[in-house]
Amino acid sequence: AMFFAYRGFTADPDRILDKYGYGRAHHRAIHFINRQPGLTVTTLLDVLGVTKQSLNRVLRTLIEDGLVESRVGRKDKRARHLHLTEAGLALERELSEAQRARMRAAYRTAGPQAVAGFRHVLEAMMDPEIRRHYQTMKDGG
Repeated sequence: AMFFAYRGFTADPDRILDKYGYGRAHHRAIHFINRQPGLTVTTLLDVLGVTKQSLNRVLRTLIEDGLVESRVGRKDKRARHLHLTEAGLALERELSEAQRARMRAAYRTAGPQAVAGFRHVLEAMMDPEIRRHYQTMKDGG
């Protein structure tokens, strides 16, 4: 069930990303930069669990295409803080709205108790380090 739900959940964004020549790695980067504007490349590497080379390829494309800005840190000049541009925010909204519509429909069908249980199951499946990242983002940090 989880496999087929994941296929459905990613199908709409995949169609949108395909129009731009992007893949799921671009979507994940855009998603997390939107969730935590100003996050560093290092934090994004930790959250995504990908290689630096892989992330650099994705970020280079997003920066060149005007969707992401990389700003030098104020305290640490070596740190690169990532922000979505207006175009990046627009693409993120388009991608997320497709997924939110699917989730809203599923949540309405399942009901509030099932939704709470589903969240609990998802959190229980997370590795401890990932759960910490999740909690930080969920708590607005």
